[in-house]
Amino acid sequence: MPELPEVETVRIGLSKYLPGKTIVAIDFDWPKSFPNDPTQVKKYLIGSKILGVRRRAKVLLIDLDTDYTLVIHLKMTGQLVYRAGSGERWGAGHPNDSLIGELPDKSTRVTLEFSNSDKLYFNDQRKFGWVKLYPSVEVPEIDFFKRVGPEPLGPDFTLAEFHKRLARHSKTSIKAAILDQSTVAGVGNIYADESLHMAKIHPATKVGEVPSAKIAKLHEAIKYFLQLSIDHGGSSDKNYVDADGNKGSYLKFAQVFRREGQQCPVCGSVIEKIRVAGRGTHICPKCQKPARA
Repeated sequence: MPELPEVETVRIGLSKYLPGKTIVAIDFDWPKSFPNDPTQVKKYLIGSKILGVRRRAKVLLIDLDTDYTLVIHLKMTGQLVYRAGSGERWGAGHPNDSLIGELPDKSTRVTLEFSNSDKLYFNDQRKFGWVKLYPSVEVPEIDFFKRVGPEPLGPDFTLAEFHKRLARHSKTSIKAAILDQSTVAGVGNIYADESLHMAKIHPATKVGEVPSAKIAKLHEAIKYFLQLSIDHGGSSDKNYVDADGNKGSYLKFAQVFRREGQQCPVCGSVIEKIRVAGRGTHICPKCQKPARA
């Protein structure tokens, strides 16, 4: 599944193309990909104008002038492909031939058509992703959004709030705690490993055993690495691209992730891959000594 920077790069790209477009038709081939009330679709989606594109955690939000919002979750293999009548085309998401081939194809689940004949295709090979229409006022009340923590690059992700949310997981490993979306939104395996390395915290350390000073370093590291990744178009060089079809380049700057067997850029020790919180985890055994070592 894409991590927050990958979804954010898609949001940035969509924001270049969608605002101001009027939706005149929609088609879908898989009910679970577009599970909506036909009456609401006809009344609040068809004929609506797109106001803007937002992101919350790893979910995309397309706001309409009817006070409704299209909520899109790409999941593992979702992609958004824009085809303009002028011939301009771009793809965003999981890279396969659908990004450059003729559409719709066998992976196309939802197609939005605009008044200028341009089209936006939601393709999803594995059918885990979805596009749902909600009244905009109800979006914050979606169960997932009610549970998810603060945006790591937003004003609500203060050190005090981070401490407060971590305190709920005092007996949990620090890696599991920051992967929990109720602690902070959008942090996945890559950025957990990178941030814990910068803060010099062993990922298996129980939250209650991490000194406050290191929690403060971890707080800053999370923000630093997520912003760095967004600046470089995300990290998923193998299976994710941004809205202009460019692969993310962040992994060129990674300190530990996917660098097992290589030297730690800080101390020169050999980076190891272990398992923590059920996930493959990359550490420097010297920089990130266990709490009781």
